[in-house]
Amino acid sequence: MLSATRALPRARVALRSASTWSAVPAGPPDPILGVTEAFKADKDPRKINLGVGAYRDENGKPYVLPSVKKAEELITAAKGDKEYLPITGLSDYTKLAAKLAYGPDSKPLHENRIAITQSISGTGALRIGGAFLARHYPHSKVIYLPKPSWGNHTPIFRDSGLEVRGYRYFDKETVGLDFAGLKEDLLAAPEKAIVLLHACAHNPTGIDPTAEQWKEISDIVKEKQLFPFFDMAYQGFASGSTTKDAFAVRHFVEQGHQIALSQSFAKNMGLYGERVGAFSLTTESPEEKARVDSQLKIVIRPMYSNPPIHGARIAGTILGSSELYPQWEAEVKGMADRIISMRDSLYNSLTHNLKTPGEWGHIKSQIGMFSFTGLTPPQTKALAEKAHVYMTADGRISMAGLNSGNIDYFAESVNKAVRGDL
Repeated sequence: MLSATRALPRARVALRSASTWSAVPAGPPDPILGVTEAFKADKDPRKINLGVGAYRDENGKPYVLPSVKKAEELITAAKGDKEYLPITGLSDYTKLAAKLAYGPDSKPLHENRIAITQSISGTGALRIGGAFLARHYPHSKVIYLPKPSWGNHTPIFRDSGLEVRGYRYFDKETVGLDFAGLKEDLLAAPEKAIVLLHACAHNPTGIDPTAEQWKEISDIVKEKQLFPFFDMAYQGFASGSTTKDAFAVRHFVEQGHQIALSQSFAKNMGLYGERVGAFSLTTESPEEKARVDSQLKIVIRPMYSNPPIHGARIAGTILGSSELYPQWEAEVKGMADRIISMRDSLYNSLTHNLKTPGEWGHIKSQIGMFSFTGLTPPQTKALAEKAHVYMTADGRISMAGLNSGNIDYFAESVNKAVRGDL
C-alpha cells in the first residue's frame, strides 16, 4: 500500500512544501535602529552612540527622574487596582496634560472645549490624529510635513489615509531655517490643507522658528485657512521652560485657530518605555467636544481598545502634585541645561580649540535633543568605521549622548573627518 504522502498528487505535495510567506520581501532596515545595532556590535571602548533619541546622564547611562521615582512610591502605597481604563484613558491625567500644553489660562480649557484622549506616547497620538482627520476633516486629505521631519511622520500619516506632501524647512547652506521657503510653500499650499508643525525642538534639525516667525506662520495659516497639527514631543526639554516651549501652541489658540495636538511624556519625564502621550483637538463648544470625543473613541476602540495605566498614573501624579510638579520642572531644566552645556563645549572645541574648517555656530543656535551637524554621509561613514562614532547618515546627532568623558574625543574625530584625515 502507498503511504498517504506518496498517494497525493505531485501538485498538492509541492503546494504544501511552499511557505505561505515565501513571497514576502525583506523590508529596509530602520536607519536609527541600524545605528544602534552597529554600535552594540562594536567592541572598541571609545565607541559613542549619538543616534539614539533618549536622554543619557553625564555618565552615558539611562536616567530615571527622582520625581518619577517618588511618584511610583506614592502609586505603590495607594495600592490601586489594575482594571481597564476607559477608551480615552485616565481622565485625571488627560486634564492635567491639557493644562500643561494649553496653559492654565487657556480659554478653550476653561470653556470645556478641548477633546483629549490618552495615547500610546506621541506616536500613538499622531496615529489617532491622522486617522481622525482622514475620516472627519471635511476639507482636505493632504498633510504638509516640514522637509526634513521625524522619519516616522510620513508612514504614520500615509497609513492613516492622508496624502503626504512637504514644505521647505531646512537650509543646507546656512544649516538653519529656510524661513522664506517655508512661507512660500505654505502660501502655495491648497486652502484648508493640513500642516504639521513641530511645536519646539524640531526633530531632526534642532532648528525652531523665533516667536516673531511663529506669529508670521500663524498669519499665513489663517490666511490660507490651513489646519494646524502640532507635534509637541519635547515640552520643557527644549529650553528648560514648559511655558516657553508651548509658545507656538498657545499663540495659535489665542489667535483663534482650531488645532490638533500630539503630546509625549517620553522625553520630558523620561517615560520612554511607559508610552505616555495625549492627543487633543480644540472645538467650538462643549456639545461639539462631546461629538468629537465620541468619534475619537470609535477610532481608538478597534486600534488598541484602551491605553495602559501605570505611566499615566506617574505623569498624572507628578502634574497634579504641589510638591512633585516644581521638582519635575527643575529636573527637566537640569536635563535641558546639560544638553545646552554640551552644545557650548562642542562649539568651543571645534571653533576655538581645533579650528575645524567651516562655521559651527548652528551647534549653539539649534535647540533640544538633536543637532543637524552639517556632516556629510561620507564623513559620518568614516566616523563610524574609523573613529567608532555612530550617528545617522544625514549627520544628525543626539546631543544627550555627549558628556564630559567623550566630548573631546568626539570633537577631535569630527575635526579629522572634516579635514579628511580619518
